[in-house]
Amino acid sequence: MEASSSISAVEKILNYTFKNKQLVEEALTHSSYTASPNYQRLEFIGDAALGLALSNHVFLAYPDLDPGHLSLLRAANISTEKLARVAVKHGLFRFLRHNATALDDKVKEFSDAVLREEDEAVAHGGTVKAPKVLADIVESVAAAVYVDVNFDLQRLWVIFRGLLEPIVTPEDLQQQPQPMTMLFELCQKKGKEVDIVHWKSGTKNIASIYVDGGFVASGSSEQKETAKLNAAKGALQKLSHLMPSNLGHFEDVLKTIGGSFEIEGAKRKLHELCGKKKWPKPTYNIEKETGPSHEKKYVCSVQIATVDGVLYMRGDEKMRVKEADNSAASLMIRALQESNYL
Repeated sequence: MEASSSISAVEKILNYTFKNKQLVEEALTHSSYTASPNYQRLEFIGDAALGLALSNHVFLAYPDLDPGHLSLLRAANISTEKLARVAVKHGLFRFLRHNATALDDKVKEFSDAVLREEDEAVAHGGTVKAPKVLADIVESVAAAVYVDVNFDLQRLWVIFRGLLEPIVTPEDLQQQPQPMTMLFELCQKKGKEVDIVHWKSGTKNIASIYVDGGFVASGSSEQKETAKLNAAKGALQKLSHLMPSNLGHFEDVLKTIGGSFEIEGAKRKLHELCGKKKWPKPTYNIEKETGPSHEKKYVCSVQIATVDGVLYMRGDEKMRVKEADNSAASLMIRALQESNYL
């Protein structure tokens, strides 16, 4: 697509006409496209401008909210996940000039996953990791507006707010429990102390979580809050054994189903369901191995950590681990349906 056509298309999306069209051209140029200046400088200022604009918004919109919750709200609305979804929704990637073909596959995988979902307001990450390039485009386009309106933050917000809709609210965060909140609540109930150590390595923020002095998990991201979020997700998976188990309840559900039950591609489908429910991804274990090496049989289980506790399900005996995992995932999906979790 020609630069002039891309600029016009972006202006239409924003409902704003740029005085300096070169700003848009720069905002839509990836570093792999060496024929003209790329968006990295604009992304730098766009990240800060969007962060401050969002801070102003939540500060004024929620006068009774404490600083901790305001920070969570800001992080949810300008996370890589959220901004990447904004880019998908408005089709911004198709205007990007680049010479990195690997980007196309990553963006397509993420876009397809987003389009399959029903819930737009995903605060803490869906089934496919959001490519940073998508968030970069949103930040660079925001910066182009910000510079074009002579660094008027209020005008930037008026022009750009519509792209960020639906804006994540405190109610959304309550319905999608923040992994860090889940982690602190879990450890508090068990009388355990949580410590978070944060540092930078180049442009990356790294967060490590320790429970009672022992290392549990770490996460990294360009953004500090996202690094902590990734670390919390990993910690919840590692600490799932501390959560109350709903094993007995799910065994009762199994009895009502009767017999074996198989869903093709159940493992992938369960992963997607967990993404929609904002649960950590399922974990699988081999529960039992029987038979000689040339004709082994396996029984696998699957666990899902939720705010209500750990959901656990054993599958049927199978000849291959992959099939045993799929059996456990199939029965878990059926039990979730029967228990009105879905």
